[in-house]
Amino acid sequence: MALSKIFPFAFILLSCSFHLISGQRFDYPTANLSTTWVNSISAPHSVDFTDGSKVRAILLRGTLGPRYACGFYCNGNCESYLFAIFIVQTNSASFITSPAIGFPQVVWSANRNNPVKINSTLQLTAEGDLVLRDADGTLAWSTNTAGKSVAGLSLTDEGNLVLFDSNNATVWQSFDHPTDAFVPGQKLVSGMKLTASVSRTNWTEGGLFAFSATDEGLVAFVETNPPQRYFSSSIGELSPSGGANYVKYLNGSLSFFADSIDPLILVSISPASSAQYMKLESNGHLKVYEWQGQWNQVGDLLTGFHGKCNYPTVCGRYGICTMGQCSCPTSSNSTTYFRPINNRRPDLGCSEVTKLTCNDSNNQTFGS
Repeated sequence: MALSKIFPFAFILLSCSFHLISGQRFDYPTANLSTTWVNSISAPHSVDFTDGSKVRAILLRGTLGPRYACGFYCNGNCESYLFAIFIVQTNSASFITSPAIGFPQVVWSANRNNPVKINSTLQLTAEGDLVLRDADGTLAWSTNTAGKSVAGLSLTDEGNLVLFDSNNATVWQSFDHPTDAFVPGQKLVSGMKLTASVSRTNWTEGGLFAFSATDEGLVAFVETNPPQRYFSSSIGELSPSGGANYVKYLNGSLSFFADSIDPLILVSISPASSAQYMKLESNGHLKVYEWQGQWNQVGDLLTGFHGKCNYPTVCGRYGICTMGQCSCPTSSNSTTYFRPINNRRPDLGCSEVTKLTCNDSNNQTFGS
């Protein structure tokens, strides 16, 4: 006898079961109060990448492609970790994939001045505070939101980590605390800034360069006293906004928003066809990166305005930049005062051969 005659509803039941499975969410973008994550070797959603980096994701939003996740991140010997938001490659089941090319791109971190070790913990407390503690229990970072009616934690599609209340209103968000990177949809309100890390391998917030929104637009500067500007793009004759003006990262631009005017493009960016972000590098360049089968640089935003020589430290200590080329100061007589630290890398600067002194300035001459 035919199966359909014995079980006339078998096909319908199987079809319903299939649709329930296919509609299941595989990502894990939210968390409830009283949740603790441990940065342990056996933690779930751990991936080792061939560039030496490692992630242990605790939240991940979306499937199939470059997606935002947050969790513990390290690069190198992995003796220290950041709690960070990063972009990773995912498959249709939200597993992190492509360890040989889809290297995690960190776009925000909580503790770059205070990295933690293995077996550190992140806790969303019952009181609504998000707390990062090192392996020995010492406090590394906190949102300081205890008692502010926090109901849960969520990572948005735009890569914003949000603590929300029972009405789904934002109590705290990572977008209000930028580090050295900027993602599409994010705002820089007047007074906010990106601050470069010391170097590519030293995440510490102690670099020379900053990029900031003002009431009139954008400015990049060296954090000296007084600050030394090397880029600005502004809208003149605007009345003070009290911090209400902002710059937003749109697809194709950094645009200026104020109550009294229509949005204005301050800096043009190559339109994104996939995941994209920008980063203020330790050398002062504001570079744009995009996923194109691998991570590629698609823009160097500030250089196009004034050229390579506009960056204050482009040629290192004592170096001189001329027509985009680095060299050491030369004397108008036969005395050699400086020589390149590395002849193959003139951008590394110069070392003194003959000591300069203010007491002997009459005998020190340089060519123009």
